[in-house]
Amino acid sequence: MRKRWILGVVGVLALLAAGCGGDDGPTTVFIQTLSAQGVDGDIGLTPGGTYLISQANITQNVLFGLDSDGTEFRAFLDFPLDGSNGGGAVPLGATIVSADIEIFVNNVGFASTVPTLLELVPFPVTGLRPADYNSVPLLTRSPFNLFGSDVGNFVRIDVTSLMVEAQRQGFSNLQLRFLLDFVPGAAGLVELDDGPAATAPLLTVQYH
Repeated sequence: MRKRWILGVVGVLALLAAGCGGDDGPTTVFIQTLSAQGVDGDIGLTPGGTYLISQANITQNVLFGLDSDGTEFRAFLDFPLDGSNGGGAVPLGATIVSADIEIFVNNVGFASTVPTLLELVPFPVTGLRPADYNSVPLLTRSPFNLFGSDVGNFVRIDVTSLMVEAQRQGFSNLQLRFLLDFVPGAAGLVELDDGPAATAPLLTVQYH
């Protein structure tokens, strides 16, 4: 398990690095912020068409993928970009150099490889709704896999393209949805930790 940059309870680190050549270059800033546990959650859709909504501040986790009874879950993470969660802020108009999230995988069930999609989707900070389950994403990053071998470890996922789009849209939150990529043979249920700060989802952004 690699060491995170996270500092203290709020998990924020801001480093200022002057550009090469003294003051001639732009200043690069690195910020970190945890996801907002009170906003995070998941939505399951049962084969009978019932929506099951869970809040991460109650369950301490979020789920995505297929359960044994055919219920499909989708996980939602909210990363405030204005410092309101106690983390660093990304000002509107900043140029995004890179962005990634770190998630801690608690469990992977029903498959050793889980094809995954990660989407930029707006959803209300006041609570998830059934409509958020299938809302049209603003942008989807390249598909990737999560594995049974990831259980008990942090996984780092590049979200630069999603962060750039969130900034272009003027959003004060980076809001993401995890779901199973329904390629042929896709299966698996993934549980991501969304509890204590040491293992909660963490966003790192580099900008100038």
